[in-house]
Amino acid sequence: MPIAVGKKMKKLRIDIVSDVVCPWCIIGYKRLEQALLALSDTIDADIHWHPFELNPAMPIGGEHLQQHLAKKYGTSIEASLQARQTLSALGQEVGFQFNFSDNMRIYNTRKAHQLLMWANSQGKQLELEMALFRAYFTFGQALDDDDVLLDLVQSLGLDRDICRAVLTDESWAKTVSVTEQQWLEAGIQAVPALIIEQRHLISGAQTTEILQQALEDIAQQLPMTQ
Repeated sequence: MPIAVGKKMKKLRIDIVSDVVCPWCIIGYKRLEQALLALSDTIDADIHWHPFELNPAMPIGGEHLQQHLAKKYGTSIEASLQARQTLSALGQEVGFQFNFSDNMRIYNTRKAHQLLMWANSQGKQLELEMALFRAYFTFGQALDDDDVLLDLVQSLGLDRDICRAVLTDESWAKTVSVTEQQWLEAGIQAVPALIIEQRHLISGAQTTEILQQALEDIAQQLPMTQ
């Protein structure tokens, strides 16, 4: 977020626990983005993304999305279609394009999260998060495919060979798993989850207005930074 020159700011740490195949996670983030834009004269957000796999046991190749929703949640075809329409409309409101299709699949995202954790050290985590959301929801790409993932990171100027090593290094997979377990033990059972200043939990994709008010209330409790 841009910092207004000469104005005193409140710096807020925001931890976001999410998955890149969760439609509410991108809607929630885009609403947060709008709230932060409205508060850009007073709040400087320090955002950190954390992994949460909706389907950690999903095999390579994924599963047909409608069949998956029916099996996991008992969602009917009619309810699924209605949800797609709702999500598409909400996406338009926040400037994100959902392109749902009848043959859409859902994937395991462990490898995507490995790259996201590594990209944080390169200052590219947010860019990669957004690229992954678009790759899946807008362009229908398979997020468990190494070539898809490597093409994405390369498009952001990241080293393809280093990223390939991250994908194949079991220590990165273990780090993702351990981090997810820590969030589960901290009580995070669903995403998106926003943790403000490591104390205040906001669950779900709240409206921009609710997020803005919450950020203002929390910021009022903090000291000014220059």
